[in-house]
Amino acid sequence: MSIASKSPRTAARAKVAYVCSECGEDHSKWQGQCAGCGEWNTLSEFVVEPAAAVKAGAPARRSGWAGKVDPPKVTALKDVQYSEEARVSTGIGELDRVLGGGLVPGAVVLVGGDPGIGKSTLLLQAVATMGGRLPSLYVTGEESLGQVAGRGSRLGLPLDGVSALAETGIERILEQAAAMKPGLIVADSVQTLWTESLTAAPGSVSQVRESAARLVRYAKETGTAVFLVGHVTKEGGIAGPRVLEHMVDAVLYFEGESGSRFRVLRAFKNRFGAVNELGVFAMGDKGLREVPNPSAIFLSGSSGPQPGSCVMVTREGTRPLMVEVQALVDSSPLGNPRRVAVGLEGNRLAMLLAVLHRHGGVATGDQDVFVNVVGGIRVQETAADLPVLLAVLSSLQDRPLAERTIAFGEVGLSGEIRPVPNGEDRLKEAATHGFRRAIVPKANAPKSGKLGELEIVPVRTLAEALEAAS
Repeated sequence: MSIASKSPRTAARAKVAYVCSECGEDHSKWQGQCAGCGEWNTLSEFVVEPAAAVKAGAPARRSGWAGKVDPPKVTALKDVQYSEEARVSTGIGELDRVLGGGLVPGAVVLVGGDPGIGKSTLLLQAVATMGGRLPSLYVTGEESLGQVAGRGSRLGLPLDGVSALAETGIERILEQAAAMKPGLIVADSVQTLWTESLTAAPGSVSQVRESAARLVRYAKETGTAVFLVGHVTKEGGIAGPRVLEHMVDAVLYFEGESGSRFRVLRAFKNRFGAVNELGVFAMGDKGLREVPNPSAIFLSGSSGPQPGSCVMVTREGTRPLMVEVQALVDSSPLGNPRRVAVGLEGNRLAMLLAVLHRHGGVATGDQDVFVNVVGGIRVQETAADLPVLLAVLSSLQDRPLAERTIAFGEVGLSGEIRPVPNGEDRLKEAATHGFRRAIVPKANAPKSGKLGELEIVPVRTLAEALEAAS
């Protein structure tokens, strides 16, 4: 029987769909495997809200043929008028850097991170800082208002211009927002929100997806900026449907090693700024403190030349960052020696050790190799290849590198040292911090061979780099 022959009451009944939590694809019925991404047991029930009926007497635009609405007008892209997004500073320089220069009105930003990493603290500090310049609403679904106010008081934050709401129902949150008309809304967290139009439990795929969609729609219609706090799974991804990351304008991850007071805020998606931009914070008694010169902080614990240590200049977003790479090589009692990398990709470490053996003549097949990036920083670029191998060689020979030496460069499978982007900026950062010698790819070396007091040693192959470091 067709929809047209059903009664109005039956036709308006909500439809049930099944949504994949990995790829967001809809299915008309439940099945064990998603037809879109092939994952198993990822389909969850999602109640589709029926479309609202057109009010009686409402005018409708009709085209020349009866019963059809005019098609949307096609506009030449060159004729579209646009303007640069006006950004609002959050008052926290490192957060502004990660956002691309400030907060864009109408932008929706998803902030994820491990429990207790400092997500709520960071956003409460931002709301308190912006309270006098931008009306803000802090919506808490996990804490009471007393707990939020107590934390703000302990941190010494100015709470005069901050409004707070303890609520999880999305309809009531939007009602309060429509009455207050804030310029910024913080929802902590999106997994606690729910809507009355769905029967699923809060935190389910359908509730998270629909609640976030309504907040995104409200942000775009009113120009209100929205921060969403998201929980992470044991795999490190944001809990809930994967489509949630596609709905928002920016996805930020708050990272930090357990026991370390340093926190790193990294942008994995940003429609209004650079991806992989990095902000560094230090957790203290008064909350999160900005670290405007992270290179000095990460190198402050160094006690001079030590075997197994090499300083490198990595590139995070738009800023060069100096970090120390440490290696420990020791005889292995196991038949299959261990390769452990913290802050680096483990598979790449195994590949680099094979290149070191094949093209450098240094065998580590019977050695356990442990590599760590100091300070909890995760280096994702290939510029760390050469520093890792120099640190491994230094530890194996129990001989430190020359004092105030830095290195960077990608190592190819044939033993060549390849250039990396922004080599000049990396060398300037090293010279600023008083380093005297740099082992770098030939293509990244300036023609003069020096940069201020920094002596630059260009290398073409891994054999040349090992000889320069000896």
